Amino acid sequence: MQRDSALQDAARTNQLLMARRRAALPAGLGQSHEIFVDRAENAEVWDVEGKRYIDFAGGIAVLNTGHRHPALVAAVQQQLGRFTHTCFQVLAYESYVELAERLNAKAPGDFAKKSFFMTTGAEAVENAVKVARAYTKRAAVIAFGGGFHGRTLMGMALTGKVAPYKAGFGPFPAEIYHAKFPCAMHGVSVADALASIEAIFKYDVEAARVAAIILEPVQGEGGFYAAPVEFAIALRRLCDQHGIVLIADEVQTGAGRTGTWLACEQWGPEAQPDLITMAKSLAGGMPLSAVIGRAEIMDAPGPGGLGGTYAGNPLATAAALAVLESFERDDLLARSRAVGALLTDGLKAIAAKHKVIADVRGLGAMIAIELCQDGDARRPDAALTSAIVKAAAQAGLILLSCGVYANVIRILVPLTASDELLAEGLAILSGLFDQLA
Repeated sequence: MQRDSALQDAARTNQLLMARRRAALPAGLGQSHEIFVDRAENAEVWDVEGKRYIDFAGGIAVLNTGHRHPALVAAVQQQLGRFTHTCFQVLAYESYVELAERLNAKAPGDFAKKSFFMTTGAEAVENAVKVARAYTKRAAVIAFGGGFHGRTLMGMALTGKVAPYKAGFGPFPAEIYHAKFPCAMHGVSVADALASIEAIFKYDVEAARVAAIILEPVQGEGGFYAAPVEFAIALRRLCDQHGIVLIADEVQTGAGRTGTWLACEQWGPEAQPDLITMAKSLAGGMPLSAVIGRAEIMDAPGPGGLGGTYAGNPLATAAALAVLESFERDDLLARSRAVGALLTDGLKAIAAKHKVIADVRGLGAMIAIELCQDGDARRPDAALTSAIVKAAAQAGLILLSCGVYANVIRILVPLTASDELLAEGLAILSGLFDQLA
């Protein structure tokens, strides 16, 4: 038995596991780093070979409360001892209702709200579109260039980025149109973006046939560009004028990442969305997504029109309640703002030495740097971005890239990471720019 165990351990190297992966899994299932995890704690990960990494990726914004938060682990363990599944549409359970009540109370807007749960962010987005269509009796949806809304057919149709998400997978659902997303750095003003919506009304579909406009308060895959508050207010007015449902896709921004529970809170009372989608960090790593919205809109689909076999699984709802309690008990919204300030200061110090960093930006702890040749926004440096991300992993720091031109490095470190760990990660990143930039 000891010999078998030793042989098994010898086979658990990143290289050998990657070989098994390539033989068993399709090529389309991407992987940022050729690393296999053995265990993780808070903002640190150890691979199967025992190497330690600082996690600045957070499972793509899923681990705002860190790996294996004690409150989450305890809640899931307690639920495991009671039941693991019933399908809420067959036999209900209180945690589902309690979570909906708490999310309704936390969502902005002085109006009655209702919520329901799904499993993934893409499902939440698709169901938000379903609800909007059922309410308005319209079909068309307007999304934005650079936006990301999932890998399902509807999610891909809404996504404003062809490679790698849409290439080779069409045709997509009809009646989806893309407007420009405002980004001053790349020459798109708020007026330009609004004009592009008016152009859609003029050239593609009349406003009276548009069910919804969907946007991310901060574009995730698109490069961490934040929607200006004035743009959100203008969209709210436009939607009110034409009877269009405004959807905020908070799958990546939600659950405290931007310094408020939801990023759209920062738009103020003049721009509150009708529907909000959440997922990722909502349940701290357990698969759960939510649609939250105006009660009269949410009640538009008939009985049986919403739901799913695993939607709102009791293990996931228990985890989400633990996440909410952790945010309140540990004041993680304040911590999000503090983490963001520390990261921003550290990244700006690196940028001051390296002209290739054309921009440091973000809301709360949703921070990114954009790499451009000689700091010229018209010359994105995807090659250096890739080299930095790869070298960082070798140095023990997990990073992610994003952006339409693949030249943005984003940081989604757990909010529970210590200042010392953040400083250690920034020091690694600074050294890599000294070596490679």
